[in-house]
Order: sequence, then structure tokens, then C-alpha cells
Amino acid sequence: MIINDYGWNSFFEEQFNNNTNKNCAVGRIIADYGQKLRIASNTGERLLDRPVNKPELQLAVGDWVVMESTWGDFDGGTFCITGVLKRTTKFSRAAAGPELKEQIVAANVDTVFLVQSLNKDFNMRRLERYLISAWESGALPVVILTKADICEDIADKLAEVNRTAAGVEVYTVSAVSGEGIDEIKKFLGPGKTVALLGSSGVGKSTLVNTLAGVELLKTQTIREDDSKGRHTTTHRELVLLPDGGLILDTPGMRALCLWESDTGVGIMFGDIEELIETCRFHDCTHGNEPGCAVREALEEGKLEAKRWESFLKLQKELRHLEAKKVGKERMQEKQWGKQIAKFQKDFYRVKR
Repeated sequence: MIINDYGWNSFFEEQFNNNTNKNCAVGRIIADYGQKLRIASNTGERLLDRPVNKPELQLAVGDWVVMESTWGDFDGGTFCITGVLKRTTKFSRAAAGPELKEQIVAANVDTVFLVQSLNKDFNMRRLERYLISAWESGALPVVILTKADICEDIADKLAEVNRTAAGVEVYTVSAVSGEGIDEIKKFLGPGKTVALLGSSGVGKSTLVNTLAGVELLKTQTIREDDSKGRHTTTHRELVLLPDGGLILDTPGMRALCLWESDTGVGIMFGDIEELIETCRFHDCTHGNEPGCAVREALEEGKLEAKRWESFLKLQKELRHLEAKKVGKERMQEKQWGKQIAKFQKDFYRVKR
């Protein structure tokens, strides 16, 4: 196995050479099973435990990790992950559940295929969120519209996507007819990584198999009652294609809660932010104030009402997220202060 096939380059090599010892090796995480991670390295694939004694290591599929052997070589012995190399890109979201924490979905990805189907999954508000996260990740976003063979109004939907994803390349594809498949292969190549992100049943696994030319991942047919595909992928997995290049398939996301958004929101809603800056009053609520540029744009049809509502909803969510982050930081500072106070109390008790 040659790690160059998995995207190894000078950016990672320089880090590895400068910060590791001779008893270490490097590999890329190609599958995440929860407490177990599958690693591809020059000595083959290994199934290693996720390090539990290093909670600061947030590992994700696509990461390049440093491995250490207890035998001093890699012909046998016990192996453990001791570090992770700096990433080139990172796609993350706020993890589901009551605890506020970041969940890294994919790392070191060159291109993100944002996949939506042209049937009942078609949703522009959801696409906005995916685009924001994609821009924030540092990877190149590309919109892929699947199931073109069962869509009767492709031109209208394509126009809608182009309005939402201005400046982003958009492709309609069909695994059945082969439409658009050759066009999107340009994003694949030796050492290049593409991540597929989208809801359940949009055809991500089918797209992987079509691009590979062989069935690498299991798929299921769409349901007749609602035209949605059955959920197939259960874990994140990085697949090496026969002709070079890698595709990271991910389980469908029911919801995408943003974690970081400054860059992405600026790109997606820059026109609205500019409108707000031109309101007569800097604290304009965009209600009944005179000289409100936003209300004027809405009345003249220059700003779509649904897009404005989406922007407001997003801003409310981001304010709530920021408040939770601040609250968590204060709680951590309070706990740290208690630990220091306890240490000082115990220290002076012993000293006496």
C-alpha cells in the first residue's frame, strides 16, 4: 500500500518529519466505527482503538494520524494513535443531543459534493446550510442533483439551485442513464479527496458505485410510496477508487446544525448583509423605520421573502449557539477556578 494514493503530500510530510520520532508511522483514517478506527498506512490497513486518554484529539475520517508501536517497529506488537496532523480542511457541525460540542464530519477533503435528489428531497433552505458549512470548511463546494431520470422539471429546479448557490458549479446526474457522471469525474484524480454530504436516500452510495464502475457500497432502491431512498450508509468511510482518487461517503443527516459560520454566511448572504448596512439607521429592525433598505428590496421584489426569512431564522439560531458557547466557557472557567481553589487549600493544609 502506498499512502500517496490516499492523499499524502508535502504538507503532511513536513509536519510528520518535524514532530515525530523514528518509532512512529503515519496513516489515514478511512473508516469510523465509533470506538474503532480503520487506518490505511504503508504497512497495510489496521483497526485501532480510538484513543480514550487523549480527549483533546477529535478524530474524523480523512485525518492523518501518528501511530506508535510498543515494539519499536511495525512488524508486530500493539499500536496506538498518539497524535493527528494539522488539517487542510474540516467540515463540522454542532453534534446532535443536549451537550454542546463540535462533531467533525470529514477532514482533509478537497471537494465537497452537496447531494440533493430531484424528487421529494429537493430543498433550498437545506442546501443553504450545507453551502455555508462547505464554505466554512475550506473545501470547494459542488452541488450534485441526482435522479435526473425521474424528474420532469429539471430546468426549473436547476434555475432555482443556481439562484441559491450563485457561483457554485451545479450538475444534474443519473446513475441510471449515466447523465452528468463523466462531467463530475474531473474533481477526482490521484490523491484527491471528495466528500459526499446530503440527506438519507439522495443516492450518495449509488453515486460512489457509479463513479467507481463497480459496486463498492451497498445500496437499496427507492420506496414507491414517497420516492425516497432507503438509508444505506451506517458509518463514514473513505473509498479508494480503481482509477485513483478517494470518495468519502457519509450517513445521511436529518438536520445540519451549524458550528462555525462567519465565512459561510458572508458568502451565502453577503447581499443581505450589504443591504442591512445601507439602512438609514444602524439599529434598524427592518420593520416600520424609514429608510429601511431591506424592506424596500422586499417590496420591490429584489429580495426573495423566503430567503430573508431563512436569513432571520439562521441569525436567531447562531445567536442561540453563541450564547450556549459563552455559557459553556463560563461553566468551564468556574469549574477550573474551583479546582485551583481546592489545590491551593490542600497545598497549604499539607504545608502547615
